[in-house]
This record gives sequence, structure tokens and C-alpha cells, in this order.
Amino acid sequence: QVQLVESGGGSVQAGGSLRLSCVASGYTDNSFCMGWFRQAPGKKRQGVATIDIGDGSTYYADSVKGRFTISRDNAKKTLYLEMNSLKPEDTGTYACAADLRQGCNPRYGLGTAGAGMDYWGKGTLVTISS
Repeated sequence: QVQLVESGGGSVQAGGSLRLSCVASGYTDNSFCMGWFRQAPGKKRQGVATIDIGDGSTYYADSVKGRFTISRDNAKKTLYLEMNSLKPEDTGTYACAADLRQGCNPRYGLGTAGAGMDYWGKGTLVTISS
């Protein structure tokens, strides 16, 4: 059973930084897609950043480009999201997700806010104050 567990959320002031982590377990493949998604209260879930674990290609929502960095430590089976220059509009619950299907498309996952992602963590809350 694939499990994803996020950590690293918290409350910071605008302009600050946070690093989210997502530890994955229960799989052996090294060629699949993962991503970070967020949902603010009263709003739809949106894609933040996705990554093709196989070739390392990354994709970002326009709203976070240049501020957030998605990365993966394959040895630790951990996905990271480094968030800098945080803004109040970055507030929300951040969840990591995985699409283990061969030929997964991280751009599709980003653009559809996680459609096709089969496994999800419970999320970690990020609150940015102005």
C-alpha cells in the first residue's frame, strides 16, 4: 500500500520561507510522477508543482515560478517543496500526490490540479500572514 506523509507546514510572515517534505513508502518503481497541490479555504484545489521522477523534469504554476522549487531525494523516497518569498495568497493545505502509472504526464497533473494522481497524502497546513 502506497503511503504519502507530509510535514513542514506552519505559520510564517509574508516574505518568509518554508520547506515541505513528503515521505513515500510502499512502492519500488523509480519512474513515475509526483506533485504538490494546495487548497485554500473556499477555493478549488490547484496544482503547485510537479516532477517526473524518471527524468527529473519539473513544472510549476505561474503563481509560484521563481519562488518555489520541487525536488526529490530518491534514496530517501522524499519529495520536497522549497517555498521562498511567501505571500498571503500561498496560504492553504498542501498535499503531495503520486501517479505511479508508466508514462504519467506531470504537466497534465499540474494543469488538472491532480487528475490522474492515484495516491494522496493528508496534507499540511501553510498559513502566511501579511
